[in-house]
Amino acid sequence: MQKFVKLTGSVVVVLALAACASSSPDVIQRGDAQRMAQVQDGVVLSVRNVVVDGSQTGAGAAVGGVVGAIGGYSGSSVSREAQVLGVLAGVAGAAAGNAIERFATKEDAVEILVQLKGGDRRAIVQAKGNEQLVAGDPVILVTTGGKVRVTKAPK
Repeated sequence: MQKFVKLTGSVVVVLALAACASSSPDVIQRGDAQRMAQVQDGVVLSVRNVVVDGSQTGAGAAVGGVVGAIGGYSGSSVSREAQVLGVLAGVAGAAAGNAIERFATKEDAVEILVQLKGGDRRAIVQAKGNEQLVAGDPVILVTTGGKVRVTKAPK
């Protein structure tokens, strides 16, 4: 029983780490490497801090439900009582796992309003990177595979 609880705990840690995949503009996805990208020049009009809501893949709820059910079932030596405790703890564990997954995948980001050279305006939300953008900065919008990132224009 203890081995199963330890194994389940390990799975929770692995899922939590996997959920920490970055969407930072400083990290390029493997599939975007060595691809031609469209580049547009622009100027930053404004930058504001936003939060990207966390994801809910169901993995946190599933793991939380299993851990809760096992813990609840082992909470009593009476069969019927153990079953009821297992179900109740499983539901509570699923809710807690879902909340943990959503909180762990929440990300600080910025919304950048850019005016392109032709006069069009674009709003892009991206994770905070190492560059600090401010109004008036010349920037380039790099579009690869339908994803856009904003970076300072080279001088």
